[in-house]
Amino acid sequence: MESINAKYVSQKISKTRWCPVSYSSLQQPEVFATGSWDNEDNKVSIWSIGNHNNSGLEDGFEGDPQILCEHKHGGDVLDLQFLDQERMVSASSTGAVTIFRYHPNTHTISVLQHWARAHSYPCDNAPCTALVCSSPEIVTVGEDGRIVVFRADQEGAVRVIENADSSTIHAVTYLKTTEVLTVNSIGQLKLWDLRQQSSSPSQILSLSGDRAPLHCVDRHPNQQHIVATGGQDGMLCVWDVRQGGTPISLMEAHSAEMWEVRFHPTNPDHLFTCSEDGSLLHWETASHSEMPSFLQGGRNSSVISHGALTPAGGNRPLSSAWLCGDSGKGCLETTHMLPSQTMSVNSLDIIGQCLVCGTDGEAIFVNRHVPV
Repeated sequence: MESINAKYVSQKISKTRWCPVSYSSLQQPEVFATGSWDNEDNKVSIWSIGNHNNSGLEDGFEGDPQILCEHKHGGDVLDLQFLDQERMVSASSTGAVTIFRYHPNTHTISVLQHWARAHSYPCDNAPCTALVCSSPEIVTVGEDGRIVVFRADQEGAVRVIENADSSTIHAVTYLKTTEVLTVNSIGQLKLWDLRQQSSSPSQILSLSGDRAPLHCVDRHPNQQHIVATGGQDGMLCVWDVRQGGTPISLMEAHSAEMWEVRFHPTNPDHLFTCSEDGSLLHWETASHSEMPSFLQGGRNSSVISHGALTPAGGNRPLSSAWLCGDSGKGCLETTHMLPSQTMSVNSLDIIGQCLVCGTDGEAIFVNRHVPV
């Protein structure tokens, strides 16, 4: 607990994302972005926990997040992802998708590209609920049930799947370079092969019984068939998309909606969840191997971030404690990461030992010594 820095920012934080760092240098991240929601004027902001020695920075304790720059954002920021180390993409409640560029030398933010009605109804805008990036490609989903593919270097949409879903699509992640997985408000996961011109998913998985809406999804960084989801009932579900059907593991995680789930990008024996109930949980499995997780067929990419993809091929099949079902629950340790449970924890991100989260209590929490 003592390693957590709290920063009160006078705005409700909907999304927090670390700026990607160079994989080869094994450096810890120092810069992160936030997006706000439910404020009179919403913003995307860039923060630093490093020593930037700028006269414009506020005085604060060592490790305190310091604001570097911000830019006004039309509507609530419903998602925020880095495209690379200087560009980030936002999803808005107005239906817009915007590419921002952070200029580290001048500590300014500019707009590079703006798609005003990426998601819409016939006579109104529809919120763009989530997006995922694999530069230069951006895949967005929305309340209108559409999937839209953009390229950062092109003005119009590259591909639109008009009636991908009859319900709200809440989240999207890449499984492979040409496949994405979406989750929706009736408890379904849908797998889409973007090489196919069909407007139908190649696979549908769903929760049995009462289908609680699913709000978030993340893919295991080394084993692309393993995904974790969370939703309205606060349950953590782990799926093997090769098996189809229902989740392999279901765990009672939170007492209210789960807003985000994240595998650690280089040590996926660790997973993190956050919730409307005000809690942030760290889940750890007992590894099946003495080999460090970062050697278990890990990332070959040059940049670490949750938007990045593991290149296809070269990954050995591995057994995973996440797929042990009920028998594996005894192998899980769960730790509360925040000192007190207050208002909703809306978003989290982790790189290396550095974790950042944002809350409805108008606070950002940074922990630079997460035991992973």
